[in-house]
Amino acid sequence: MTLYDRLYELYGEFDTESLRAYREFVDLFPPLDSRVALDRWDEANDDLSERRDRIERAFGPVAGETLAEVAAMADRESAFTALDLHGKYGRAPNALVLDVDETLRSAGDTDNEIPRETLHLLTEFAELGVPLVICTGQTLENVKGFLIQGLGNELVHSGDVSVVYEAGAGVFTPGSGADTKRLLYDELEDDVRGTVDYVRDGILHEAPERVRRGCHLQGNEFNVTLKPNYETGSDDAEAVIDEAMVHLLGLVGEAVEERTDIEDGPAAARAYYGDADPEIEGAISRAGGDVPETVPEAAVPLFERLEVALYRADAAELAAADLHKAAGVEASLEVLGIDDPFVCVMGDSKSDLRVMEWAEQHEAGVSAAPEHSSANVLDHVRATDDLVFAPGGAADVLRTMYAWRCLADLDDLDD
Repeated sequence: MTLYDRLYELYGEFDTESLRAYREFVDLFPPLDSRVALDRWDEANDDLSERRDRIERAFGPVAGETLAEVAAMADRESAFTALDLHGKYGRAPNALVLDVDETLRSAGDTDNEIPRETLHLLTEFAELGVPLVICTGQTLENVKGFLIQGLGNELVHSGDVSVVYEAGAGVFTPGSGADTKRLLYDELEDDVRGTVDYVRDGILHEAPERVRRGCHLQGNEFNVTLKPNYETGSDDAEAVIDEAMVHLLGLVGEAVEERTDIEDGPAAARAYYGDADPEIEGAISRAGGDVPETVPEAAVPLFERLEVALYRADAAELAAADLHKAAGVEASLEVLGIDDPFVCVMGDSKSDLRVMEWAEQHEAGVSAAPEHSSANVLDHVRATDDLVFAPGGAADVLRTMYAWRCLADLDDLDD
């Protein structure tokens, strides 16, 4: 009997919907000091075990246990999607690469918290031996805090969890000895590091009053990120971040001018980055600045190694072009000891797209994204496996990945 035949029988002959409901209740039931509540949990756990036993008896002890697990975690559509993916790629993900903001959690649908269901699923992957790579633009301290709170100290320090922070500036993998913390920015050339340091020193001290009062500097180790003191997305936030972008470009230009002997470095920076990114050009225009037409040739090599990004009404940022999420993920997988990676990348922004493109180019995984992602991310995901999920619905894709991993293990046993 093929895996397809087994799945058809599983979802056709058994009440898998009730099985999943019992599994969710048992897994996510909050700890309550109530005899009645605990009795209800015991009853649900007994019912869950009985339903799983029926499936195991029908399919045999080995296949039955795996298929019962699949049915308890994934609905019919997710299970068959998982099997189709396995048929296409012939292997299941051996690591998860996960963005946080607007991917695992969504301000619009989850109150900016990672849902308990999603957190629990991540612990289930750990039980399967699938490492987690949290890949984010946030600072390391922010990420460590919510990971320990959501996943528990034991799992975070198990050696199977790694954090790519500040969009690739560093990698933190607790329990990895000398490789626990790798500062990727230490490997940069002196002129790149020197430019970033110069900008950081003057980003608030030398800022126009509106920027100095309306922004704060995110507590990064390396990247320079200005965030608004207003509600993200508001008109006030947009105005101050636009002005902050012009100020940041001015400092970048000054630093490059010192290192290349060009004239009018701020104008050169506006020309280079405005031409490279229409969003930056728009910010410069809205702030009343101009975008010159030409860039001094001598400045281009250094500009190319510096990455300036605008997140409209949210942030103005300077980073090193060589420090991006894809480079961070490669370093993270190396520390985790994954020599032949095949990952599931989940993200929503252009920084996540670089990881998705890396996975495709190296035949090293699949990609998934929420439906509110940037257009180029959605284009990539829909053109590959169309793993698009609703805001706050990361658990849907995680259930598919979980089923895929289980079915792949069963397929290996059948072989």
